[in-house]
Amino acid sequence: MTFALGPRASAAGYRLAAFERTGSTNTEAIEHARAGERGPMWFVTSEQTAGRGRRQRAWIAPRGNLAASILEVMDVAPAVAATLGFAAGLAEEAALEKVSLEAALRLGEGRPHYALKWPNDVLAGGKKLVGIGLEAEAVGGGLAVVVGIGTNVVAAPEGTPTPAVSLAALGVQISAEELFMALSDAWVEFRGIWDNGRGFAEIRRLWLERAAGLGEKVAIHTGTMTLEGIFDTIDDTGCLIVRTAEGRLVQVAAGEVFFGPVASVGAA
Repeated sequence: MTFALGPRASAAGYRLAAFERTGSTNTEAIEHARAGERGPMWFVTSEQTAGRGRRQRAWIAPRGNLAASILEVMDVAPAVAATLGFAAGLAEEAALEKVSLEAALRLGEGRPHYALKWPNDVLAGGKKLVGIGLEAEAVGGGLAVVVGIGTNVVAAPEGTPTPAVSLAALGVQISAEELFMALSDAWVEFRGIWDNGRGFAEIRRLWLERAAGLGEKVAIHTGTMTLEGIFDTIDDTGCLIVRTAEGRLVQVAAGEVFFGPVASVGAA
């Protein structure tokens, strides 16, 4: 099976560049934007060798996993573009639910359950299944926004801050190509709701319905400090709101999040 857009994405005018193997789909997208590409265009591969996650961590996709990046040049501020990551999480979760239908029927109570982790991950059973990263760069005509989505389809990395898992290990036997087709169609829906940031209130509502750890203990490592408290909500800019033991509401713009009992010791 080869990579192809879903019917909804094709009808909406999206285009596709598929690679048998590439260093980074995000890099491919940014380089195309610098060369004049305005999108919307997907860049996908089932083998990525030099991807980057948050904090410049290696984001490697061994053959059979999915690395996909969507490029679009927009007339939005960078802070608004950053909220597109929440729409991406919703699109990925919807695609995962669609491709997991057979596994859900077969596994019953043992079926995988997906949740969205702030800011941009998708978890299954508390383990990281999907990483989402955003890049933006000013180009002629606006802001080139690239959303990279990496899914552990057949294999998951070891030794990560949050333990990782693959769809195969969860009993979901699908290909990267099948998942991408579902993702490309789901993206059309949630990109439309987001509407250049105008629909973020609805995206926020839908995201919170699927949020991991909402109302639970949380620790956030910002690089210079650790903040502990209760995950209260996300605000209308996408920042995490933590309620401290003293009752203060603290806004967090970026950091590594750890949930539950491990939060008190700051371990994953």
